[in-house]
Amino acid sequence: MTRATGIIDALWRHPIKGFTPEAVAEALLCPDEFFPHDRLYAFEVGPSGFDFDAPKTISKMKFAVLARFPAVARMQTRYDEVSETFEISDGRGKHAFDLTSPAGRHALARHVETVLSEHEAEYDPVRQPLTLLRSPSFEEVRSHFRFTDSGKGFVSFLNLNSLRDVGQRIGIELDPLRLRANIWMEDLEAFEDHDWVGRHIRLGEEGPELEVLKPIVRCVATHVNPETALRDIDLCMALWDHYGHRDCGIYARVVKGGEVRPGNTISVF
Repeated sequence: MTRATGIIDALWRHPIKGFTPEAVAEALLCPDEFFPHDRLYAFEVGPSGFDFDAPKTISKMKFAVLARFPAVARMQTRYDEVSETFEISDGRGKHAFDLTSPAGRHALARHVETVLSEHEAEYDPVRQPLTLLRSPSFEEVRSHFRFTDSGKGFVSFLNLNSLRDVGQRIGIELDPLRLRANIWMEDLEAFEDHDWVGRHIRLGEEGPELEVLKPIVRCVATHVNPETALRDIDLCMALWDHYGHRDCGIYARVVKGGEVRPGNTISVF
């Protein structure tokens, strides 16, 4: 039986792993593909063991991400997929980098190293140089790959009422951007989506269909305030103390393509 149960509140992409979430007005989801322009790039911290020709998911701690360096949040970024430029706004002003050229990628890495060096006592750019890695495309390696935390992290969903419930229990209003999901959902019971594992959902009347794979286990990246770049709460412990798990949100796989927009209904079947 199919039943409408919620609506899409917002759509987000994260072009460089760990950096600024970007709101999008619509997205075309394709079968067995990742959310468009999500986790296309990642900053490798020193040699990580990543193999471009045989890409596999490796620990997020091999990259410059919030879980390792909260100062990443000090850089407000924007990706232009048409020109393939990456813009950073921070205390040094606004800078644009050409991701199509080795010189542009090198300059971007050196800029990020400078910011991390100023704000992260444990970061040493000499011992831990950054290299911007690009996700291999299907045509290059005959494999779908993005720099997601999970090999099955095709599309991530966040139930906003789950996060509100946590916030109410600990007395803090929590910014959903802490959880870095692709699709925010409204009008659901808290943690209702965790019961969808193994079921399918449809977005919109005739939109994409997805198979719900598993809940998302949260990590210390959620402890970082996206506005202050400081670790100010322990969300993992809050989840464990109040619910007996560290899960919030779900991963899903696209089984039927289509467009999705804020305001679309969510049907479960």
